Amino acid sequence: MRGLTRAGKRASEMAFNAGGGAINWFPGHMAAASRAIRDRLKLADLVIEVRDARIPLSSANEDLQPVLSAKRRILALNKKDLANPNIMNMWLDHFQSCKQDCISLNAHSSNSINQLLGLVELKLREAILKEPTLLVMVVGVPNVGKSALINSIHRIANSRFPVNDKMKRARVGPLPGVTQDIAGYKIASQPSIYVLDTPGVLVPSIPDMETGLKLALTGAVKDSVVGEERIAKYLLSLLNIRKTPLHWERLLHRREEFDEDPDDSCEKGSRGSVRRRQRFNNSDALYVQDLVIEVQRTLCSTAMEFTGNLDEDNELESLIDSQLVALRKVFRIPHKPLDESHGPASKKLLTLFRSGKLGPFILDDLPDQQ
Repeated sequence: MRGLTRAGKRASEMAFNAGGGAINWFPGHMAAASRAIRDRLKLADLVIEVRDARIPLSSANEDLQPVLSAKRRILALNKKDLANPNIMNMWLDHFQSCKQDCISLNAHSSNSINQLLGLVELKLREAILKEPTLLVMVVGVPNVGKSALINSIHRIANSRFPVNDKMKRARVGPLPGVTQDIAGYKIASQPSIYVLDTPGVLVPSIPDMETGLKLALTGAVKDSVVGEERIAKYLLSLLNIRKTPLHWERLLHRREEFDEDPDDSCEKGSRGSVRRRQRFNNSDALYVQDLVIEVQRTLCSTAMEFTGNLDEDNELESLIDSQLVALRKVFRIPHKPLDESHGPASKKLLTLFRSGKLGPFILDDLPDQQ
């Protein structure tokens, strides 16, 4: 784990970040929302703080922590399907050792939502005996899945509790900043329990470059604020420092052995067999799978063929540039004379990472092992 800590810090200090400046995104609606959230937190009986499971620390709003720590609180580490499960268990143990209720979940999974609602009922058991109406607030930075979580709570709660009030759905989107006001939803009667969905808000000034890049990589900060190429270079630096492409080499070798068809003498065990199945089935899923394999194979081959010293930042950056050039071919991006930008390739690479196609990752490191 210490090696991964060095990886994140080193990647954030490389030369491609030098000209980009500090990463901050705090538009006017966030300032207003922050004030409104603080006011309503005084009334909340329970807070569900949603964080991104890939960055359990970096996705915390540090400005709100003093207030949140004084409330009944559940940490909900969302998008667990995109996070490394073994390391995720270590994070859950860490928060339990800090006496903090914590659950990892997938906001689109009924199983996860049932577990969360069970924990909510447990935390509110004492308050339920005293108050006829209870308020649960859902807070978090942008794009951690708060609205998706709210919608799933609606769906599950509607089947569990006799609720007569018509329920509204929270808007859900892949971009940060979709929810820009505070909306309340009734999820239970006897006692009445209301859930408040709040806009995602960041701190006015992100404390360090590493945190800002992690937030950008996971989609909490708009790409236009940081630049897709800068974010993609940060991702590739992390992958190369962690030697992830070399791990992919073993997986690709096993996959090719599995794909071999003893009854198929034509293109046996080749990449063509995957493409043949893709064309035969006309399946988008197989196309994406084939694309992911090509991306992993390209990053693996460029890393293995590189003869420079990856402990030197300038040589690591040379490898990253060569990988982005190679990915332009994989993504079939036309070459334009005098155009040395990697924007289109960067955008496609980030899409694969953020959707979990490149594998499960956790970018933060356990505090006691830093």
